[in-house]
Amino acid sequence: MALVTPFKSNNTVDFNALEKLVDTVIDGGVDYLVALGTTAETPTLSHEEKVDILHHIIERNNHRVPVVCGLGGNNTHDVINQFELYPMEKIDAILSVSPYYNKPSQSGIIAHYKEINKQSPVPIILYNVPGRTGSNMLPATTLLLANECEHIIGIKEASGNMVQCMELVKNRPTHFTLLSGDDNLAMAQIACGFDGVISVAANCFSKEFCQLIQSSLKHDFTHAQQLQYKLLEGLDLLFAEGNPSGVKCVLSELGICANELRLPMMPVSDTTRQAIQTFLTTLA
Repeated sequence: MALVTPFKSNNTVDFNALEKLVDTVIDGGVDYLVALGTTAETPTLSHEEKVDILHHIIERNNHRVPVVCGLGGNNTHDVINQFELYPMEKIDAILSVSPYYNKPSQSGIIAHYKEINKQSPVPIILYNVPGRTGSNMLPATTLLLANECEHIIGIKEASGNMVQCMELVKNRPTHFTLLSGDDNLAMAQIACGFDGVISVAANCFSKEFCQLIQSSLKHDFTHAQQLQYKLLEGLDLLFAEGNPSGVKCVLSELGICANELRLPMMPVSDTTRQAIQTFLTTLA
């Protein structure tokens, strides 16, 4: 699951809340932690903050579950140079987003990841999120990389295109892991053949969401559907005004961290906050 970065009211990183969050989600049943992803407001963090946050997560986790570090960008050589700046020997894999803003061709995306594959000291999980990057990594591109790059072990697929997801399932090599990047679609994607999810909702609905995923993986879709529809409104509310605005509101209501974000992200409106408060009473 993709951890948020808690902040104090003075906008500095709240490491005590971060450690509390790590304990909460592991106790809730998550299988691994993703540090410094989109949900962590990583674009607003300094390099020094990123390194400190990663170290705190690694230390607090204390080998309980694997740790994945978000390490990607739209400057291929800069991504590669970052391998020298992070404690790569202490993480299990990197999550590397498809180049954003530049809008490269599919051949450009392939060349980008092949260069990272040559240099990465740890396994690589691709990340396709067209809504943020401005370009879609097509199934043929993903499958070529899966077959030709020894360090590329999986993808976080957040296109929201179920046909594209099924093409990946149908043609993937056996070693390649398919992870949902859409909490509200994860059950359906697992039913199609996906292996799991990198979740935002697991920050705040850890127990219920992990049960949903585990039931789906066991093909107990009767139970999974019950949990899906129990959580559905809450999942929608998490993203109603952007990520991580919704999840930080919920975490604040649960007493795990303050409802503080860095610009340009903003706290959710009073209307959404009240809807979240009402939804939380249904989980009690």
